[in-house]
Amino acid sequence: MSADGLQGKVAVVTGASSGFGRGIALAYARAGMKVVVADLTEVCRPGNFDEAPDRATASLVADEGGEAQFIRCDVSKAADVDRLISETCERFGRLDVMVNNAGVWRGGPFHEVAEADLDACWNVIVKGSWFGAQAAVRRFLQQGDGGVIINVVSTAGLRGHGGQAPYNVAKAAQANLTRCLALEYGRAGVRVNGICPTYVKTAMSRGGFESAEFNEMVARTNPLGRWGEIEDVVKLAVFLASDASSFIHGALIPLDGGETLGVRPAM
Repeated sequence: MSADGLQGKVAVVTGASSGFGRGIALAYARAGMKVVVADLTEVCRPGNFDEAPDRATASLVADEGGEAQFIRCDVSKAADVDRLISETCERFGRLDVMVNNAGVWRGGPFHEVAEADLDACWNVIVKGSWFGAQAAVRRFLQQGDGGVIINVVSTAGLRGHGGQAPYNVAKAAQANLTRCLALEYGRAGVRVNGICPTYVKTAMSRGGFESAEFNEMVARTNPLGRWGEIEDVVKLAVFLASDASSFIHGALIPLDGGETLGVRPAM
């Protein structure tokens, strides 16, 4: 992983008690960054594929000699996110990287999807990314020396999938928010990019991973024929935060083993 220029910088990672967010927060701390772990709870989500799931993310960072702080935040509430950034800057003096990772999944046959399911995806994914980016941009403009926003999107933001319309619609909005922010704030030195994973082993996808039928589908249709790992997402998040990616801007990067290329032909 390239960690050029990350030493001493400050990052906020939402949804960082588990999954992608936890992996990203740990990697940032190991690269010498000061990290705020933002989530609804410090406890690691049950059923995940996390490193040391019995330990809180900030606690693991501290054990390794890094600096991290947990701040409870409901990303669907603007006041919570504004407080998150304010407390981050009070503790660490500034903000350099904002990772909008918090997310939920809702799905089912479209004609049976409840309004509450649509609201859940929209509030956490779209409003959460909107509020996180908005608070970060305000801080970056105040500081005057740019910053980095990374939205953890999904291939669901790049294409359609049956049976998960609430999730795909929200992820598509998050993807286009990434493009809009990149166009609007690039001249201010704010780089904005999106990571778009496919099937990666987390608590959200464990049901599929433990299904022989679903695994057969992944092996049959994905060009690389396998699941992704949390570490795959982590490596890209470190790269996009670092100076090594200084000319990558407004990109929605598929991290999908070639899934978005189309169905792998039968051999």
